[in-house]
Amino acid sequence: MADEHIATYLNDHLAGSEAALELLEFIKAEQSGTPMEQVVAELRADITADRQELEVLMVRLNVSQSRTRKATAWIGEKVTELKLHLDDPTGGPLRLLEALEALALGIHGKRALWQALAVASEETPALQLADFEGLAKRAEAQRDRVEAARLEVAKKALTPGP
Repeated sequence: MADEHIATYLNDHLAGSEAALELLEFIKAEQSGTPMEQVVAELRADITADRQELEVLMVRLNVSQSRTRKATAWIGEKVTELKLHLDDPTGGPLRLLEALEALALGIHGKRALWQALAVASEETPALQLADFEGLAKRAEAQRDRVEAARLEVAKKALTPGP
């Protein structure tokens, strides 16, 4: 049963990375030529590296990737894009604020993944395959960057205009 649980858990997080990368593409397209474009590029590189770590871990544990979960995550992200368009049809700061909040939630989940695997690896030597503490710290750094950007955007999105 535990092998099935780890496979489900890892595939859920792999699907989450799919959604995060799609969301970053959405933000990149909307923020081209702005300072946010650099933030997105850095986050994309980090999340891609984290995804690769997860894929290597899955190979080492002989866990197959679930196409269904990845497809579901892709669809979910497209629904998120639709929601963002409906909430702020002008493409203003509210859209970016909500996109950054969704991204922050995903990064928080990734940090939780690495922490859970670190704890589980204490009891299961087969899981001692990665520097989970280092990965959790990298997720914290990503979260801090997103949070700084989110709060800056919140000033514009939530402050009444003239």
